[in-house]
Amino acid sequence: MTNSSLNEAVEVGGASPNDATMATASPRQFLKAFARVGGLMATIVLVVAVFAVASNGLIMVPDNLLGLLRYMSTIAIVGLGLTFVLIVGEIDLSFANLYGLSAMSMAVAWLDWGWPLWLAILLALAIGVAVGAFNAFFTSVVGIPSFIATLGSSTLIFGFNLLISGAQRFAPASPPAGKNVSLGEVSFFRGLSNQHLPFGIPMQVLWMILIAGIFWVVLNRSLFGFRLRAIGGNAVAARFARIPVRRYKFWAFCIAGLAAAVAGLLDFAFIGSIQPDAGQALLFPTFAAVVIGGASLQGGRGSVVGTLLGALLLAVIANGLALLAAGSFAQQMFLGVVTIGAVVLDQVTRSWRRDQ
Repeated sequence: MTNSSLNEAVEVGGASPNDATMATASPRQFLKAFARVGGLMATIVLVVAVFAVASNGLIMVPDNLLGLLRYMSTIAIVGLGLTFVLIVGEIDLSFANLYGLSAMSMAVAWLDWGWPLWLAILLALAIGVAVGAFNAFFTSVVGIPSFIATLGSSTLIFGFNLLISGAQRFAPASPPAGKNVSLGEVSFFRGLSNQHLPFGIPMQVLWMILIAGIFWVVLNRSLFGFRLRAIGGNAVAARFARIPVRRYKFWAFCIAGLAAAVAGLLDFAFIGSIQPDAGQALLFPTFAAVVIGGASLQGGRGSVVGTLLGALLLAVIANGLALLAAGSFAQQMFLGVVTIGAVVLDQVTRSWRRDQ
């Protein structure tokens, strides 16, 4: 492996080898990262202040804040998986429907087919990884652009979801006619997400923190994360450096699929039911959160902290609009504006970095 090729690959993506190998970052790199995170935090504070005034303080009510954090955790967990895909320079549009398929497959296997709970959960997680591998195969091996490949797989996933569910809602509290479910299994499953930590913090927030911690270590304290950035920064240079690009893209898609499956299962456990169209509303908020958090659609850039802050910002906006009783049309229009704005921000940032 040649150091010059590897350095070039990472530098094109906007990171340095030192960032990925845990050496001390240069002052310039530190200031850039701090400015991005600081800007996001300031924006979140400003948006919270605006909604606090507009809603007469309702957004600051403890129960509302806890609900906001729970919604944030869903966007964040799915978004953290998407971050890996964007870092390697690809796009995944299937995660929203995969979120629903994983949870629905688990529900059908557990509640209708009579599988043990643990086996049904493993099935859901395996489906997430398998769909990620499917996307990676058509993207990296067949050579179909990831936008097209994952758009097609998203449609397939939703169709399969309708097939196995019969377009019906599933809930542990009301299993299909003639089916019996262990109350102990129901209690355990609901407890995965429906319990509360001290101060009433939802259990999903703890899952989000644990997953974010693992992903942060992978991206910032491992050779794997360093090579992901190198591939996204310049895949050609990465190949010259003898990095197995296909293999790393394969794992990036699998991680994204697994994250979507985990988020789907946790929401199913919290809500207590699952519908065939579950997760479809997550597509644009998740993309916007990840891009606002600093991930580039061109690859090479992305961070765990940025994605978490982006998810928090999107959750605050969604919660604030709901408190103001904005119609669904207004929320969708605002989400569209935010999504376009996030992409524009990415392009402007990319151009600015290229000119430096």
